[in-house]
Amino acid sequence: MESNRPVRTVNGLRPPITYDPAVAHFRIQRRTPLPVGETWRRLTDWPRHGAHVPLSGVTVRPAGPTRVGTVVVVRTGVGRAGFDDPMEVVRWDPPADDAPRRDNPGICRLEKRGSVVLGWAEIEVRRRDGGSEVVWREEARLRGLPRLFDPPTAWSGRLLFGRVVDALLED
Repeated sequence: MESNRPVRTVNGLRPPITYDPAVAHFRIQRRTPLPVGETWRRLTDWPRHGAHVPLSGVTVRPAGPTRVGTVVVVRTGVGRAGFDDPMEVVRWDPPADDAPRRDNPGICRLEKRGSVVLGWAEIEVRRRDGGSEVVWREEARLRGLPRLFDPPTAWSGRLLFGRVVDALLED
């Protein structure tokens, strides 16, 4: 049950929320012949995500290279009818090209800080068999929807983001 108390924000964003790991969680795994650095670049080129998500556009604050604290805002809707899904980068560890860390994956974690979409997303990229392997994990909930909608939310998220990952790797 949600409280009627106002939600405190930090830098205009909601604080992280603790989630039940069994709720609306999905995982996408793909392999590609692309080198790990190119795979990482494609998956973390945030504006390109908007080209593959229907009725969406993406802005990034501040402009410039992604780092911890970067906020990626996905605007979904048509005209004034829509909502923002701000996500803050809370972990940014690109894959290393140097030999001692060759097998360490690149990991980016985003926490959803919006008033509509709650949860987190994690993108992992590692070297695998002459190319790369991507694992995208996400937990998403729509505020106000009863938990009985969590399975269809996870199903639709897996379908949508599976297509996004495929498109980003093919571009």
